[in-house]
Order: sequence, then structure tokens, then C-alpha cells
Amino acid sequence: MAGIFRNKSGIRLLSRILNSPDLSYNGRSWRSLQTLAYEEVRTSPDRPYDSTAFILHGLLGSGRNWRSFSRNLLSRLSNSSSAEWRVVLVDLRNHGRSAEMGGLDLPHDMVNAAKDLAKLIESQDWAWPDVVMGHSMGGKVALQFLQSCNHGDYGDSASLPKQLWVLDSVPGNVNPENSDGEVEKVLKTLQSLPLLVPSRKWLVNHMMELGFSKSLSEWIGSNLKKSREHETWTFNLEGAVQMFNSFRETSYWSLLEHPPKDTEIAIVRAANSDRWSHDVVQQLESLSSKGLEESKGQVSVHVLPNSGHWVHVDNPKGLLDIVTPRISSL
Repeated sequence: MAGIFRNKSGIRLLSRILNSPDLSYNGRSWRSLQTLAYEEVRTSPDRPYDSTAFILHGLLGSGRNWRSFSRNLLSRLSNSSSAEWRVVLVDLRNHGRSAEMGGLDLPHDMVNAAKDLAKLIESQDWAWPDVVMGHSMGGKVALQFLQSCNHGDYGDSASLPKQLWVLDSVPGNVNPENSDGEVEKVLKTLQSLPLLVPSRKWLVNHMMELGFSKSLSEWIGSNLKKSREHETWTFNLEGAVQMFNSFRETSYWSLLEHPPKDTEIAIVRAANSDRWSHDVVQQLESLSSKGLEESKGQVSVHVLPNSGHWVHVDNPKGLLDIVTPRISSL
């Protein structure tokens, strides 16, 4: 889940939508895809890019939640990096404009969510991304993407990202007892609602009456879209629930213990997040303190101050201060 952002002028957003016919809409170029929906963000559309970063949203979110952060990241990179960067904001399966995508490989798990990224890259004939950044559930999709690349699951042409950023996402199995269970409560509540919600106002009031905060209730309401006289979800709820279950049950500690050569796995832990147990924090610190080995990559751990789980909303400047110098060094 993530926050809501407004557009700024001066940045070209190229949007592609799943299974749409070729057409021109409001000055944007739309293409037919059999893969995930995405948006491309660039500071200088007329100049060719030579480096790419993918950003993956969290549960019930979409790529649009990261537009503002992406624009600010590109602005900083343009002043600190010799490379011309672009950011690709992906709508993961069951989310955003990818929610109605058909013909997906089942089950809805981390393995297939990561494979969707490989299919997108191949369908567009892109170079493989230099950086992959994932928040919450998207962080584990990113870890799975790296692991599958390293295992050769995407073929010989696949190349590993140079940096993988995991934003406030516990890399191991997630024990519900280590959090307040808010995500589980939200999903259970949404599953109990009618398929067609009377209105956004009704939903927000209903969520608040159940004890959820106003900000969370309004964010949930932002995921509604008009369907005749009612509102319906922009995400596929049941598919998202299956992805969340896979997220909780999948562990990538072995990947962190043996990171692929020439790849840095950077973990960002929000200082005020409730996701992290003392044992997990100690395990991460132990991995990051190990010296570099010639045959292995690197694991680094960063603490984002003044932030809860919603890192790009609570302290976007602090997050940019962490990620920009390291990305610029590539």
C-alpha cells in the first residue's frame, strides 16, 4: 500500500496499458501489450537514456503511487550522475492497470510476479534494468527477480541488476505476531464488502467506523473506480490476497547470505516501522558487516529516520538522500 501523489508539469509520462488497441488518447501514446501495465518517467524525453531503474509498489498499490518520488529521484540523478536515467513504474499483477490482465501463470505468488517483469522486459526488447527498487511486497518481488535471474530462470540473455533496493520489507518469513496485524485486518474487511461499493464516501466512513484511521481509510478509498452507479476496486482483491500470502511465506535469507557477484542488495529499514523484530535486525546487521568477498556481492543496511512503513510518504527526502548517491555511483 502506498500514498497518493499529484502530477507535476515538465515530466513526460508514457503510459502503456494491458491489452489496449493502438490509439492516441489525450496526447499520450498507448500500445497493445500482453504484459504488465507500466509508466515510463524521464526528465528529458528527447535524449536517449542509457540506464534504467524499475520501481515496484506494495500491496494494493500501483505504480502511480511512486510518480512524485521518481521525478525527484531523476531530478537529483541529472545533477549527480553522468548517465541519462529513466524510471519504469510497474503495475504488478492484480494491481492498477494490470488488474484485469488475463492469461497469467498461476499461482499468484512471488515467483510468477517476478517472472512478469522478465516477460515485460523481453516483450519491449529492453536492456535489463540496472536498478530494481521494491517497497513492502514489491521488495520481495524484487528479491525473487534477482534470485531467478541468478538461477538462469529467464534465459542466458538476462543480466542481473547492479543494485537491488528493498524498502521496509522483511526478507524472511513474516510472522503476523511481529506487527499489529493491520494489513490482515484491512484485507479481511475488504473481503467482507460488496463487490460494488455504494460510494467512496460510504467506504471511508465504513472503514473509520471499524476503527481504521482516516488517512488509511481515504487511501483505501482512492483505489476505487466508477462502475455505473457504484464503485469497484482498481485491484483484483482475491489475487492480491494470494500474493500477500506468498509474500508472508517466502524467505530470501539464503540470497542475502550469498548475494550474486557484482550486485548490491540494499535494505532500507524505516526507523518507526513495526515490521522488524530484534532478531531480524541483528541478522541483517550481521550480514552487512561481513567483508566483501571476491565471489559474492554486497549487502548493505540503511535506517530511514522519521519514517514508518510508508517510506516515500513519511520521509521521501530522507529516502532520496540514501538512494541517490549509491545509484549515482553506478
